[in-house]
Amino acid sequence: MAGEQRVRRIPVRQCLGCNEHLPKSSLIRVVRSPEGEISLDTTGKKSGRGAYICKKASCFKKARKNGRIASTLGVAISEEIFDAIEAELSAQE
Repeated sequence: MAGEQRVRRIPVRQCLGCNEHLPKSSLIRVVRSPEGEISLDTTGKKSGRGAYICKKASCFKKARKNGRIASTLGVAISEEIFDAIEAELSAQE
């Protein structure tokens, strides 16, 4: 079909806090690297298992309280790591 432009599909992910399906670009990815290190992935390109949350601190707190981030990443996460991620999120707001 000449002249038709392809419509690009926008990747959608579910927030672990509010359970809303949102475009991947509007979410923040928490990643577990192959070495087991937990960090924020602002670029969305780090290798490893990812969990997505909204850019709202309330969504992060809800996902942290319910243990959804740790269960999605398949690893126990210490309070220090959670506190560091929360501080990094607050700095981005």
